[in-house]
Amino acid sequence: MESKTMNFNGKGLHYKIDGSGEAIVLLHGFMETANIWENYVHELARNFLCIAPDLPGHGASDTLGEVHTMDLMADAVKAILNENKVSSCVVAGHSMGGYVSLALAEKFPEIIRGLVLFHSTALADTDEGKRNRERVIEVVRQNKQSFIAQFIPSLFAEFNVERFRPQIDRLVEESLQMEAEAIIAAQAGMKDRPSYLDLLIKADYPVLFIAGKHDSRIPVDKILAQALLPPHSEVLLLAQAGHMGFIEAFKETLGAIRYFAERAFYWK
Repeated sequence: MESKTMNFNGKGLHYKIDGSGEAIVLLHGFMETANIWENYVHELARNFLCIAPDLPGHGASDTLGEVHTMDLMADAVKAILNENKVSSCVVAGHSMGGYVSLALAEKFPEIIRGLVLFHSTALADTDEGKRNRERVIEVVRQNKQSFIAQFIPSLFAEFNVERFRPQIDRLVEESLQMEAEAIIAAQAGMKDRPSYLDLLIKADYPVLFIAGKHDSRIPVDKILAQALLPPHSEVLLLAQAGHMGFIEAFKETLGAIRYFAERAFYWK
């Protein structure tokens, strides 16, 4: 993958790009980086143009302000697409990246050929969810390292933690590079995001939902209920995964995204 940095709102916006042809945009989740998609891009770039941004405040991309709204992150992704003259794409977003994908589809529906919600949801935070994010913000202000050390392993199915210990250690190491301000900005942006259920109902493109049976963050029943909303939706339910299916079920999720993208570009 080639690494590039562009100017966005006066700050540095980093992304990785590889391949050629129809575009797949891969958006990482909270406290992750474009690096989570390395193995995906290695395979998908044989048939597609793959673009994997470091969302604002993550990886090598600068923090833009006190709150990184999903709209702001979507504008950053659109700037990268404009820079590379990409006018249509399939967008796959993991967790927070799924929220950004939905914001991108809301703001720029004409560019979306398919949407993959990868352990993500179109629902807004509940009042309890908002309070939990406020608590996270306070914990991060007090002890970022302790929060990260506990948070990352909890994203995996309990029976997968030791199996994927090297990958967890790498995720923890990368997360520790984030500024506390960037972590807080992402939490604040997620807390205030709207519901995108209406977008799913009106979607004139296919939507793929990927869910883990052991996901402690996004319950399976909520994903299955949302999968009933789009005119055309598909579901991949991972029996042996928590919230991190791109690691816990790499082959299954890679195959699903590849097959979905191949069809999405010829769906209309």
